[in-house]
Amino acid sequence: MSNTDALSREIPLVPAQSALLFIDVQNFCAGRDGGEFAGMPADKIEAEYGYYFDRMEKLAIPNMQSLQAGFRGRGMEVLYTTIESLTVDGRDRSLDYKITGFNVPKGSWDGKVIDEIAPGDNEIWLPKGSSSVFISTHIDYILRNLGVRQLVISGVITDQCVESAVRDACDLGYLVTLVPDACATYSQQRHDHSLQEISGYCRQRTTQEVLSEITESS
Repeated sequence: MSNTDALSREIPLVPAQSALLFIDVQNFCAGRDGGEFAGMPADKIEAEYGYYFDRMEKLAIPNMQSLQAGFRGRGMEVLYTTIESLTVDGRDRSLDYKITGFNVPKGSWDGKVIDEIAPGDNEIWLPKGSSSVFISTHIDYILRNLGVRQLVISGVITDQCVESAVRDACDLGYLVTLVPDACATYSQQRHDHSLQEISGYCRQRTTQEVLSEITESS
């Protein structure tokens, strides 16, 4: 990149220095049978989270699969993070997660990435005990070792853990591309508001735009 390019966020992806990061696309919160919704009647799930699951099933997950296939096809890094404690009782998780009541025990089904985008045998997966993957894991160290400068982010929840990852990645010196149609939260209003709030931190591109960039790059 030239000195001029280095002062812009609008830099097309360079496959050799780019990676895809999926945030919290896991059994705990990405499906109706996840632990986050345990004990909740089906009608209440539909009333409160119908929009979210509809978006996940019809838009976000299919786009995540397309991104995953595209990055793998170019031999590019694909990484995953999930909410999962380092202990069964969750004593290591953040104060915020303790207050919220989130504990995904170490080794549990809830802590696994959903089958639809399950990690490959040689792909990196990081459990985290706070909202931001950059706070509660050593992902920054890993990305730098991999030579990653441009980070493509997809996942859930748009206005919570995804937004935290975008902000922290930017502050640590990464060029971030967020893929809004491969993200989801609990309402369109919340999704749109988050995109507006972090527009100054990242590029925002559709799944097809990202795939076109990495395909056209030499």
